[in-house]
Amino acid sequence: MTVSPDWIAVDWGTSNLRVWAMRSDGAVLDTAVTDQGMSTLAPDQFETALATTTAQWDCAKGISVTACGMVGSKQGWVEAPYAFVPCKPQANMVQAANAKEFDVQIIGGVAQKSPSDVMRGEETQIAGFLALNPDFDGIVCLPGTHTKWVHISAGEIVSFQTFLTGELFALLSETSVLRHSVDDGWDEDVFLETITDTISRPESLAARLFSIRATGLLANVPRGTARSQLSALLIGAELAAAKPYWLGQNVAVIGAKAVANCYRLALQAQGVPVIETDADRMTLQGLITAHTARKEA
Repeated sequence: MTVSPDWIAVDWGTSNLRVWAMRSDGAVLDTAVTDQGMSTLAPDQFETALATTTAQWDCAKGISVTACGMVGSKQGWVEAPYAFVPCKPQANMVQAANAKEFDVQIIGGVAQKSPSDVMRGEETQIAGFLALNPDFDGIVCLPGTHTKWVHISAGEIVSFQTFLTGELFALLSETSVLRHSVDDGWDEDVFLETITDTISRPESLAARLFSIRATGLLANVPRGTARSQLSALLIGAELAAAKPYWLGQNVAVIGAKAVANCYRLALQAQGVPVIETDADRMTLQGLITAHTARKEA
């Protein structure tokens, strides 16, 4: 059956392009995902990539497109400037004036001057969460390659801090000496024990990272146990540094299921109440929120 969307929602990251064919009431008619991320495209190739990805749909010329993510970076289709905190999550939107077949609006990111920090894409997940939880005041944690802790008050982003935890895990588990010690296994008890110990002694991180390798060689520790220790050491060090954000706060965790579950378990072990939500759902809701605001404007 032919899909005829009223508008198109787009999440355009560094590695992937994800699109939703949307009805005017917010219902999803169809979805598509390709590997045509921002890093693979020149600025004049974005519209062609979008047209190719949506070619199976019956799209009217000039159809409305609302997009978030790295599509709005300096290397993207068109740069969508950062809004500086304190601000609403989707304070800036920019039109891709060079688009011929689509009416494209790109959501800008959020920045912080001191300490310097930026986000692009996460602001849309936050906007989606706040649309579904309008009375929320507290902390939103967005775990991933670059995990963010975001203070929300009165519907605005007040401040935030980014940690390189996910990227460090990938580098250590895939390219360092620890690649010989870990696999895809998991031991939740070891994870929680290591988390608590690391939060109390984060200064020992570098030494304890190497001990994963040494213990594996001398005591034949299972690789799944070692992976759990590595994850807990990095997340525990992050939680120790981010303590001013989560201590005594309500925390919402928005992320992919596996990594969001790790943060939920770690925070609950410290007595922190946690709302765990799905990142994809929050992204789509944020795009719907931005599209609705655009129509009302």
